[in-house]
Amino acid sequence: MALAFYNTRTRKKELFEPGEPGKIRMYVCGITVYDHCHVGHARSLIYFDTVVRYLRWRGYQVDFVRNVTDIEDKIINRAREEGREWDELAAHFTEEMRKDARALGCLLPDVEPKATEHIDEMVALIGELEKKGLAYKVGDGDVYFSVGDYKEYGALSGRDLDDLVAGARVDVDERKKSPMDFALWKSVKPGEPSWPSPWGDGRPGWHLECSAMSTKYLGQPFDIHGGGEDLIFPHHENEMAQSCGATGKPFVRYWLHHAFVRIDREKMSKSLGNVFSIQDVLKQVEAEGLRLHLLQTHYRSPLDFSADGIADSTRALVRAYETLARAEEAGVEDPGYTFESPEAAPIVEAMDDDFNSAKTMGICFESVRELNRLLDAGKASEAGAAVGMIRAAGAATGLFLRQASEFLDYHRTRTVGRSGVDPDEIEALIVERAEARKSKDFARADEIRDTLAERGVVLEDAAGRTTWKLAD
Repeated sequence: MALAFYNTRTRKKELFEPGEPGKIRMYVCGITVYDHCHVGHARSLIYFDTVVRYLRWRGYQVDFVRNVTDIEDKIINRAREEGREWDELAAHFTEEMRKDARALGCLLPDVEPKATEHIDEMVALIGELEKKGLAYKVGDGDVYFSVGDYKEYGALSGRDLDDLVAGARVDVDERKKSPMDFALWKSVKPGEPSWPSPWGDGRPGWHLECSAMSTKYLGQPFDIHGGGEDLIFPHHENEMAQSCGATGKPFVRYWLHHAFVRIDREKMSKSLGNVFSIQDVLKQVEAEGLRLHLLQTHYRSPLDFSADGIADSTRALVRAYETLARAEEAGVEDPGYTFESPEAAPIVEAMDDDFNSAKTMGICFESVRELNRLLDAGKASEAGAAVGMIRAAGAATGLFLRQASEFLDYHRTRTVGRSGVDPDEIEALIVERAEARKSKDFARADEIRDTLAERGVVLEDAAGRTTWKLAD
């Protein structure tokens, strides 16, 4: 089996060959920290976390870098609106982003560089572009990349420069050679942060930071560059132009982009009022349920995010954990399948085929159904393979990493907390019901069961004891 995935640069699926055998250098565009992360960010965080987890499970050493954009127009404007210092606001939302990533179960990047801590590298990159005739200064210190002088512009996005220029709006800065030229350095403006440079005090353009930071930590070319499809143009196109233009070397071997998140089949946007923060969503659902919901759609397909969809995914997650709990109680052992285990071949085949998490989830839940069938038939001794497949799929995608009993206790506590049900009262009624059954007062026992059912509490009698859960 060989890993292959869709390369945006070539617009086709390609076999993956890292620059150094066994080692992958990977960079993902991070968050501009001016607000709380939303579910669109959740897709990026979870998808690329899954890629890293799978590659490591597959045996690769992965050096994973994800940046933090902590200086940008949106940060400055938001701070001005709120009467806060820009750097205090950026620091606050950086920590909020990290809390969201931890809550989603995402691994930490190996390096998480901030734009403001790499100004020297960005200034040096502009200097190289200036030497090559690809950067020019105008006015009091604005520096632009000369798109017309870089012949490969448009190679990543597949856009034609002449068409782009013809379709461009009239730009407010008529000093530019071309309306498509983009800012490398912005001259200082009143009330805005600035840093010294050979062209005067100012701050870097947005596109510049990723070129400077990715190549500092990963070299050039590195193996994988990722982000949302909205970044292909102009952000990643501009990154590639300035990086290749400065060095004369390829920038990235493979480009990975995920599709948009849609809310009830509409594109998520603040103007439509359908942007939901990760923190608000996780108040209502399990983080692992959200992860499952996102991974059940292939990353290159638009993802329809809805309350009903995530509720269905969470119920499926809970049922799978309940089945694993049954297996634990029956003494079924996890055989611990690895990438090299022949039994795990269907999972490897699915994930090797363009990181097909949707197909992997299908394999996983077929194993859940098989596990239930075997346990129902009293064949616990034959159930190890099904448990192994569920756990292997989870290892490859970041799901089912907890002990089943631990997850179910946690889930019930959260669910009960949201429902207003009193667990102590339920336990007392279960004890009363057990006493009623013991004394053959079946009418009272049935009455307790029916009363609890009306309140959304389901009793389950098995293995000589009674457990309870809230109805779906």
